[in-house]
Amino acid sequence: MLFRLPDDDTLHAALMARDASYEGRALVCVQTTGIFCRLTCPARKPLRENCEFRETAQACIEAGYRACRRCRPLAALTDDPTVTALLEALARDPARRWSEAEVEAEGYDPSTVRRAFRRAFGTTFLEMARQRRLLAGLQVLGEGGKVIEAQHDAGFESASAFRAAFARMLGVAPGSFDRKPLLMADWIDTPLGPMVAVSDARALHLLEFVGRKALPRELQRLHAGVKGALGFGRPEPTEQVAAELGRFFRGESAAFGVPLALHGSEFTRAVWAALREIPAGQVRSYSEVAKAIGRPQAVRAVARANGANQIALVIPCHRVIGADGNLTGYGGGLWRKERLIALERGFAARAA
Repeated sequence: MLFRLPDDDTLHAALMARDASYEGRALVCVQTTGIFCRLTCPARKPLRENCEFRETAQACIEAGYRACRRCRPLAALTDDPTVTALLEALARDPARRWSEAEVEAEGYDPSTVRRAFRRAFGTTFLEMARQRRLLAGLQVLGEGGKVIEAQHDAGFESASAFRAAFARMLGVAPGSFDRKPLLMADWIDTPLGPMVAVSDARALHLLEFVGRKALPRELQRLHAGVKGALGFGRPEPTEQVAAELGRFFRGESAAFGVPLALHGSEFTRAVWAALREIPAGQVRSYSEVAKAIGRPQAVRAVARANGANQIALVIPCHRVIGADGNLTGYGGGLWRKERLIALERGFAARAA
């Protein structure tokens, strides 16, 4: 872009002044509410420490924020009546599960809708609707609701659907799984999307968001490691981590005590141990983690070990960022990384 955003203090001053010169150039994301607004929004202004600023609505959406209903930052980007109507439908029922068939049933051509949303926002309507479902679940939990009550993208309608999806990830037939397995897989619903957990009777081996690209490869390694003795079930470690994740997303506790089975070299395990020492609400750079394990020159190796983590959240690789303060890659998606860091700031604030 030709326009470069000034520093956040300048943008917050513009927000407080409702400076219209930034219209169409900058948006504010409010961490405490999960919404994004124009800088001219008439709503009560948030505190500086709760604000993040971005250039585009697409960036706000990818970070997991929803559009403000008062200043309607999305409506400013398009005059297409189809887009406007679907945005209003999404605002009325953010937890609705949209599909191309649903769009067509409302009287719209799915391909036309796809192109219109990409032109206006750089993303599709279905992806925008999916983000809103995830955020609806996070909001329910934030208000004290139970995980099972949260309206979010569960990903699997039943145990049989999970088994079929799991088989596709492994590249095997659904009926070929061991009936008396050493490792047992199940899914755990969270406000940020479903996770796959793999445990034996004593420890958790894997916990990943379903969308992680490396997940099929990680599952295949576990499958090979037990010579095919992998099946379905929810042993005690999976039950424990599911309960701990529930407390985490309700904002009650960031502590995880589930026993872990770590598949990595001595160096990699040292990096993972250092990650678990980072307090919730704080972040570290790769170089800081390298120094913490006494290997200050091994920054790239630390980055590889961080990326090799297959027990998400419990080993908090999302707390590692670039030396310049920018977020770096996260297997579960950068938008999840941002939401996790924002959620954990609440733990830090209560501890203080």
